[in-house]
Amino acid sequence: MKKKVAVIGSGFASLAAACYLARDGYNVEIFEKNANIGGRARQLKKDGFCFDIGPTWYWMPDVFERFFADFGKQPSDYYELKKLSPAYKVFFGKNDSITIEDSLEKICAAFETEEPGSSKKLKQFIEEAKNNYDIAIKDLVYRPGVSPLELITPTTAGKIGQFFSTISKEVRKEFTNQKLIQILEFPVLFLGAKASNTPAFYSFMNYADFGLGTWHPKGGMYKVIEAMETLANSLGVKITTNAPVSEIFVENNTATGMQVNGERIEADYILSGADYHHTETLLPEYKRQYKESYWQKKTFAPSALLFFAGFNKKLENVTHHTLFFDTDFEKHAKAIYDDAEWPENPLFYASFPSVTDDAAAPEGKEAGIFLIPLAPDVEDTPEIRENYFQKIITRFESLTNQNVTDHLLFKESFCVKDFKEDYNSYKGNAYGLANTLLQTAFLRPKLKSKKVHKLFFTGQLSVPGPGVPPSLISGKLAAGLIQKEN
Repeated sequence: MKKKVAVIGSGFASLAAACYLARDGYNVEIFEKNANIGGRARQLKKDGFCFDIGPTWYWMPDVFERFFADFGKQPSDYYELKKLSPAYKVFFGKNDSITIEDSLEKICAAFETEEPGSSKKLKQFIEEAKNNYDIAIKDLVYRPGVSPLELITPTTAGKIGQFFSTISKEVRKEFTNQKLIQILEFPVLFLGAKASNTPAFYSFMNYADFGLGTWHPKGGMYKVIEAMETLANSLGVKITTNAPVSEIFVENNTATGMQVNGERIEADYILSGADYHHTETLLPEYKRQYKESYWQKKTFAPSALLFFAGFNKKLENVTHHTLFFDTDFEKHAKAIYDDAEWPENPLFYASFPSVTDDAAAPEGKEAGIFLIPLAPDVEDTPEIRENYFQKIITRFESLTNQNVTDHLLFKESFCVKDFKEDYNSYKGNAYGLANTLLQTAFLRPKLKSKKVHKLFFTGQLSVPGPGVPPSLISGKLAAGLIQKEN
């Protein structure tokens, strides 16, 4: 008889783990608290517009290819990918922007224009970043974070200094132009920490950016969730929505099942892709691995204030991904990471998927997603949200030389309270646990519970870290640990 695995949550990590487990002969059922699957990668549809509520960047296409290849498939079996050209645009002020194109040669030319001599340095920097990428993504991140020895290999031995230096230090050694520095420090925001706190080894994110490029699945990132759902269904995974878990049952130090909508669900193994902290609150307190004080001391990736806006015309001077770095980068970072307060003049990011994808908006209209990175657990009220929308939309109009306020059909917002309510997110964080030196690999919360047998975890608060590709990998790692139990 097949052993049963009950999976909590249906985000990227949970779906990935479910697919691996079902492929290898387990009876797998996913329980999702919300009405739709996807975890943080859900969709908002309104008046013919379609928005990704969560991730909007498709980076590291090789990780997606590797995932589907494990099942004899490829991404093109499920969705159509397009490499974005340009990848994104960065505004530093009015009539002051840099466009990141779809090839390293073009990017080098843009750097050279800003800082003569920088193109040679950039090529060397990206060559080193590629080397780190090959070590990290093709090897290290596929290790389950059980032991520090996982990090010690012949190739990493020569990189040890990069774990004790930072991205910020390495970038500033080579580049003096502040705009170029900000562009090179931007990718590690995906890892949830300041460049000054992120080990230099993580420059592999710069290779993901400049080397591999930025892609878009037609129909949005949710197409990847739908692809994984189709794969999971074909493997026999059962998915139940509107199914919040209220308790994990433990007998003789072993997880035996859980309570879902008042019903006891028996299982041989429980795997949670839900918020790690929240999952442990479903256990008796003495069975939790990590005390509240542990979580309080951790460095969390930011939360976010998001707006999903529909416009009744096509917008000008924007690309699919557009960054607005026209205010003080350091002050915003200090507000988020050091002071835990709202930034006075925030940097922000905007995505206009309808620039690339007709499915994102009705003909002649534009879909806009605006994101302000925030400290977790800041005060969140309708008045604050509206105040910040006005702040960024005023700057947006000035920087892009156009009126958009009069063309706004609607806007929906999503912030700290929603992250807590919809995802049981600790302090309302959006991206998980930051990848700082002391929160890397084996120093992250474990995939396997140390106190409760047959209980496992996956996702961005565990190994290997935040982001969509790492979540796919996390699911594979967790599934592998369950398989080793037999």
